[in-house]
Amino acid sequence: MAEIKYESKIGQIAANDAAVFSVLSNLENINRFRDVIPQDKIKDLEISSDRIRFQVDGSGQKIAIAIVEKEEYKLVKYGAESLPNPLNVWIQLKQVAEMDTRIRITIKTDMPAMFKMMFDKKIQQGLDQAIDMLCQVPYNNM
Repeated sequence: MAEIKYESKIGQIAANDAAVFSVLSNLENINRFRDVIPQDKIKDLEISSDRIRFQVDGSGQKIAIAIVEKEEYKLVKYGAESLPNPLNVWIQLKQVAEMDTRIRITIKTDMPAMFKMMFDKKIQQGLDQAIDMLCQVPYNNM
């Protein structure tokens, strides 16, 4: 096993850091997007302000993701529970102008080097797509 780190591209959000942080630091906001969650792939979704639990279809295992650290307007750190390997996800925010906040996602996990070679491109693409989606959220209207 090796510790692996991935960083997304930097995204730009047309909102201030307080609005973005407010949305990302309360997992209950996922309820607003529940209709776009693929019901055929995600089962038994439970959401609270600091934790979500769900089962990925076919996995037979319930996954929990919890907020483990917050730094107001700058950082929300999530940790995965009940996975065989540790997984942490950081969302970093930096306001560069009044309605201009930059965002980046960082993932750290332990995985065999063989898996890294197999999934490296897909994980990086997924992170960059996640940034694109997060940049489209209407933070000022939530």
